[in-house]
Amino acid sequence: MNYFELFNIPVSFDVDLSALSLTYQQLQRLTHPDKFASGSEQDKLIAIQKNAQVNDAYTTLKAPLSRAEHILLLRGVELQHEQQTIKDTAFLMQQMEWREILAELDQNSDPLDALESLEDEIKQSIKSDLNKLQSLLVSEQENAVEQAADGIRKLKFLYKMLAEIEIKEEALNDF
Repeated sequence: MNYFELFNIPVSFDVDLSALSLTYQQLQRLTHPDKFASGSEQDKLIAIQKNAQVNDAYTTLKAPLSRAEHILLLRGVELQHEQQTIKDTAFLMQQMEWREILAELDQNSDPLDALESLEDEIKQSIKSDLNKLQSLLVSEQENAVEQAADGIRKLKFLYKMLAEIEIKEEALNDF
C-alpha cells in the first residue's frame, strides 16, 4: 500500500508534519471502528483494517527513517528483511570508536560530559546523513537508490546508538 496516496500527499522525503497530522485526524474520524459498531461483522472488520492502515501509514510517514524506507519500498527495495551489511569501512571504524567510548565511559572522569559529547557527535552525524538521504531520494543518479539504502542502514545504527546513550545516561543519573 502506498501510504502517500492514502494521505493524498506527493511521494517525498519532505513532509509537512502538521498537515500530515491533520489528515491523520480526519482519516481516523472516517475509519474509526466505533462508527461501524452497529454495522455488519464484515463492515466492522473492514473498519478495523482500514483504521489499522491509517495508523500504520501515519506512524511510517511521520518518522524520517521509516518514511525513507517506505519510499524505497515503493521503488522496489525492501530493507526490513535483508541481511546486507554496511561496507563503508570508514563508517565501520567510526562505529567501533563510538562503541569503545560508550563501553569505557565509566572510566572517564566526567562520564556525563563525555556522554553528552558523544550524543552531540552522533546527532550531528544523523543530521548530516538525513540531508544526504534527502538528496539521494530525489536524485536521478543510477545508484542513488542503493546509496539511499546504505544511508538508511547507517541511520538505523545511529538511532540505535542514541537509544543506548539514553539508557546509559539514565543509569548514570540514577547514581
